[in-house]
Amino acid sequence: MGDTVKTVLVVRGGWEGHSPVKTTEIFIPDLEAAGFEVSVAEDLDVYLDADRLARTDLIVQCWSQGTLTPEQSAGLRAAVHAGTGFAGWHGGMVGTFTDDPAYLRMVGGLFLFHPDEFLTYDVTVEPGRAGHPIVAGLPGFTVTTEQYWVLGDALNDVLATTVFTGEAAENGQGPVTMPVVWTRGWGAGKIFFSAIGHRVEDLEHPTVRELTGRGLAWAAR
Repeated sequence: MGDTVKTVLVVRGGWEGHSPVKTTEIFIPDLEAAGFEVSVAEDLDVYLDADRLARTDLIVQCWSQGTLTPEQSAGLRAAVHAGTGFAGWHGGMVGTFTDDPAYLRMVGGLFLFHPDEFLTYDVTVEPGRAGHPIVAGLPGFTVTTEQYWVLGDALNDVLATTVFTGEAAENGQGPVTMPVVWTRGWGAGKIFFSAIGHRVEDLEHPTVRELTGRGLAWAAR
């Protein structure tokens, strides 16, 4: 018998300012070309379908400024804990469901702030993580977009960082290093997050697209 086809569920919606359809459409052809079977849900009630989630190897979520019901949250978290991968970028993952501490604890971060204007800033691959398959062989790079200030925890394996200048951080104390890309485990599930992805153009940056695509594939069961 041949290998079982791995399945990806793209869950998209919420605030249209993050272009959930256009941004996810960048990666669907790449996932299909890599052999994944991709389906799309535009209703959070998909997280109530335990059988479907159990058959799903990866959830790619792009849903900003949303709210999960307790039942939806429990369904999603149970699936990830059992081994379904969970991946996404920008506000579609850490700028949503902000009244749900259990969800935020699973993903490992919460968006707090970005300067009002787009900034040009450098992203550096962490020296100790340069061999990780998501960033292996990739150089540091420069982007012009929102620079995210996020809270995280010690379970995060931070693969790339950026530095807020004292002026951008508005803290009066000087530069602050901030995570940009991380992975983590949650039960049997793997989680991937990248802070970059406010616009379609951000995700089409060659290095961003490569590491994001790698991250999605890495997180799959």
